[in-house]
Amino acid sequence: MRLGLVLGEVWNGLRRNLSVVISVILVTFVSLTFVGAAILMQLQVQQMKTFWYDRAQVAIYLCTEFDQSATCPGEDVNEEQIAAIEEALQSDTLAPYLEDFFFVDHDQAYEEFTKQFEGNPIVDITSPEQLNQTFWVKLQDPSQSAIIQETFTDVPGVQSVSDQRSLLDRIFLLLGVASYTAIAIASLMLVAAMLLISTTIRLSAYSRRREIGIMRLVGASNRFIQTPFIIEGIIAALVGALLAGGASVAVVKFFVQDYLSSNVPFTSYITVEQSLVVPPILLVVGVVLSAIAAKIAITRYLRV
Repeated sequence: MRLGLVLGEVWNGLRRNLSVVISVILVTFVSLTFVGAAILMQLQVQQMKTFWYDRAQVAIYLCTEFDQSATCPGEDVNEEQIAAIEEALQSDTLAPYLEDFFFVDHDQAYEEFTKQFEGNPIVDITSPEQLNQTFWVKLQDPSQSAIIQETFTDVPGVQSVSDQRSLLDRIFLLLGVASYTAIAIASLMLVAAMLLISTTIRLSAYSRRREIGIMRLVGASNRFIQTPFIIEGIIAALVGALLAGGASVAVVKFFVQDYLSSNVPFTSYITVEQSLVVPPILLVVGVVLSAIAAKIAITRYLRV
């Protein structure tokens, strides 16, 4: 197979159908950008999970005079009960599981509350006595929070035991749904891109039907006839994939790192280095799908 002749046919096909090729590039760019966004969202969710789960704590909320339950008889937790809980946390049974713990009294809880809700009218109607005194417990392994819950549930003076991981799970569930939605949209866009590539190849083949007829008359094989069309589809998809890969890295650099990390610094964000895994994936996906679409389209055309 003469490479020069094949490349000449590829160039003629791209030149004759330039507007359609540009549309293929744009659709491929948009569809693969969705794919890249879905990958970046998965990476970001995993990054945030690692960051927050490692910092997740278990809160042992103590009774206030406003609580009525089996362990809270409408009285504020007394000093003996607080001392008993602290002694249990320092015991040889729990010590191997704990990394650290600290106690927050009414005044400290109110100070934090006023900082968090500064300017909110709720601060004016809230008193320190309404806020729970709390033991905040950081575990060696945050997944073993059940040990703390089992130990202190139903203990006199304890209103409730709350694991921050349960709250984080809900947030990450929503983020996961969003990322899977992006994957679904990306899949639909990829189907649209494949259909457009197939249409482009068929139009290109139709515009060169006389050349194809002559090639058949002189004994050219189907492989020789198909190759230029497949390469045309790959080139168009390759350009779109390169643009999508560049856009994915640019989003991480200028939006995530330069903007979010400066203005919303409460969590951990993926880095540009981590995002560099996306462009090769997009290139492979773009080339493979375009090659498949072009192969199917030209094969079906030649059979007609």
